[in-house]
Amino acid sequence: MGLAGISLAGSSQLIASSNSNSLTVHSLKSTEPIPHGNDGPVRIGLIGAGGMGVEDAKTALLHDGVVITAVCDLYKGRIEAAQKRWGGNLFATTDYKELLKRSDVDAVIIGTPDHWHMPITVDALLSGKHVYVEKPMVHSVGEGMKLMEAWKKSGKICMVGSQGLSSLGNEKARELLESGAIGELNYAEGFWARMSPEGAWQYKIPEDASTQTVDWGRYEIQKKHAYDPLRFFRWRNYLDYGTGMSGDLFVHLFSSLHFITGSMGPNKIAAMGGLRYWKDGRDVPDVLLGMFDYPQAKEHPAFNLSLRCNFVDGTSGTTYLKLVGSKGSMDVKWEEVVVRLNAQADETDPFLAAKAKESGGSVEKRARILPPREMVYKAESNWKGAHYDHFGNWLRAIRQGGTVVEDPVFGFRACAPALLCNDSYFKGSFINWDPVAMKVV
Repeated sequence: MGLAGISLAGSSQLIASSNSNSLTVHSLKSTEPIPHGNDGPVRIGLIGAGGMGVEDAKTALLHDGVVITAVCDLYKGRIEAAQKRWGGNLFATTDYKELLKRSDVDAVIIGTPDHWHMPITVDALLSGKHVYVEKPMVHSVGEGMKLMEAWKKSGKICMVGSQGLSSLGNEKARELLESGAIGELNYAEGFWARMSPEGAWQYKIPEDASTQTVDWGRYEIQKKHAYDPLRFFRWRNYLDYGTGMSGDLFVHLFSSLHFITGSMGPNKIAAMGGLRYWKDGRDVPDVLLGMFDYPQAKEHPAFNLSLRCNFVDGTSGTTYLKLVGSKGSMDVKWEEVVVRLNAQADETDPFLAAKAKESGGSVEKRARILPPREMVYKAESNWKGAHYDHFGNWLRAIRQGGTVVEDPVFGFRACAPALLCNDSYFKGSFINWDPVAMKVV
């Protein structure tokens, strides 16, 4: 799948750091703005106007020729906030199907809790709307095929919202891996840490939250619980609505790794962890460790992946992805890539080899100029960010046709192993997965 309208980083000025064996390379290029088509603006309906949905809409509006025409949410306060932000005439509803009927909506952003991703996406695609759906694109692995079938039937553009996938860092890492910068890949690891209450899903509950302001009747699909503001506003803590740490965070790491390596995914999954700190009634762990086998494929050699996520730790940064190869390693961030080569110097100096041959191998070994052992690639300061570029890819595909970097097939191959971490954790067993056929074995 190509990056429509997003070019890979090119060469640029090299700036040596204070370490003589290190280089800082400013060579990650920002993308050009999206051209405004002649067919009028892309009119967007926002379904799910919470924190991420609003950030998605605000990012889309940074592009020319985009307007918000409708909003749907089950909490009255969010609808009021949306109308205050984007205009009192904004169509508003608690029933997303009413929004999908509107002729002034060309595309929708779906920022709902995870359990509504698949049903709303399928309905939106089949009603003729383009879709941007937040990750993970499904609530369970069993929902994947239904969504992919609806997408293929609809002929519409569907983008999954792991926005870091469109980062300059990922693009540069892919280029470097393909060029052999770290040799043959054999291992990868990823880490995500959070500690603040908001970061650990302890989202604030509005003072006016009640059955008068929350449409609880529409919220639950399985209708198992009486109104509970914790289950509505802190939905990530519960598997009825969310997908735990793996569905929230591991999926980002899978998306980046699969983009960089071209992989379709692992074939063996194991997870363990526990509820170590946030003992607040949630039914998902706050420490999770995942181990994955990636089989040999035409895109890459066999390698192993380890992922970990810790909501009890606020000291280890936020997100981190490392790829380790036979020659060195790469630390990948959205705006930066650091390549570190192994300490062993290259022993293939042709001049010394020729002299050794002439003298029967007795030539004295001489000192050499060593190449840099660390190279840092940084995005230009005017880059607008991965979130901006991810929406740029989607909007460009809507206007001009073509593909997006994270369509439902890519999105499912990234989220399925993340969701299967939950199955492995709760069952206490390995899960075997066919990454090509996209099914549990």
